[in-house]
Amino acid sequence: MADDGFPMGRETPEGVAADLARAFINSDTGLFSASCIRPYGGGKVRDEYSKFLEATLERMREERQKKVASSHNPVKIGKVFAARHLSADGPASYGYASFDFQDIMFVDVGVFLQNGERSLNRTLVIRDKDGKWYVHPAPDMSPLLSIGLNEEKASAQDFSEVYEIQR
Repeated sequence: MADDGFPMGRETPEGVAADLARAFINSDTGLFSASCIRPYGGGKVRDEYSKFLEATLERMREERQKKVASSHNPVKIGKVFAARHLSADGPASYGYASFDFQDIMFVDVGVFLQNGERSLNRTLVIRDKDGKWYVHPAPDMSPLLSIGLNEEKASAQDFSEVYEIQR
């Protein structure tokens, strides 16, 4: 558990999803890089994903340097829901067969934004061959890994209902 009372780390899908939010909250390029799934596959998709990662890191560096974040950036995590599997079986099968991914799930993370609004971020999480969880920060780049992601029903179960929390 992090100081904010939410999970952290790559041992659980909820932990890495919350870490992604923290990376944006703090413009933390190291945490962002550690949280994201490695460039995978080949060709155009791999190149586009690698470019996306580098562009995101550059934006984070600029925001950190300017000490001015976008009004749409998160400032605080408000809620982390329990991870769920996608309804479609295809993404997990495709990920395993093509990239040796061990599991694919998603986590809804509620955040408060700079402009005072709230936002719910649906985060695709992948258990890689090393047994650790990572986020895919741009799942629309890999439609076969994220079929139905945005059509899933709203999450209702808090992460604390699934894990025994050590205080």
